[in-house]
Amino acid sequence: MRRTKEDAQLTREKLLDTAEVVFSNKGVARTSLQDIAQAAGMTRGAIYWHFEDKAALFSAMMDRIVTPMEEALKDLTEHPGKDPMFQLREAMLMSLRLITDDERTRRVMGIAVRQAPFVGEMAGALERRLEVHLRCRGHIESAVREAQALGVAQQSVSPRSVATSIMAIITGLIDLWMLEPSLFPLVEAGQQALDVYLAGLRSAG
Repeated sequence: MRRTKEDAQLTREKLLDTAEVVFSNKGVARTSLQDIAQAAGMTRGAIYWHFEDKAALFSAMMDRIVTPMEEALKDLTEHPGKDPMFQLREAMLMSLRLITDDERTRRVMGIAVRQAPFVGEMAGALERRLEVHLRCRGHIESAVREAQALGVAQQSVSPRSVATSIMAIITGLIDLWMLEPSLFPLVEAGQQALDVYLAGLRSAG
């Protein structure tokens, strides 16, 4: 039984690996489950054993790369004594490094940014993407509130507005970079943009 479970997990991972490649090459809308099954050397029944439909497969594929990106932000306020603004900067840069350094993260982000139609059966994937955004925004808001409590961030700024602005900076850079990576170095551009923005948030005192 143990071996059967291991085989099932290997099959699931192979289907997700294959889906990444086929989605990247053909686009999500033009890819059928039959295309993925054929590329994986399996039947459609194997796919339906693990995934209800293409949207479920797509969401599972995203799960494999979104979790490490969220990990970069979730522990922002778990290190007492450290500057929350510095921790925020490092967490956001870590997210950018994941995209530039990890091939899987980069490929799946490219699919999500350029090729995923969030309509019809894929509407649920859009809801999930929004949930991830809101969770990340919440982590940033918490860090800003802590920075204000410690007196290292201006009291007059809205944590919600700051979080929204930082998310816009980072996601905007990612979207542009994914269109053509040779346009600029993502991590360096992100570092400069964050340093300028966060410097303006720091308390004069």
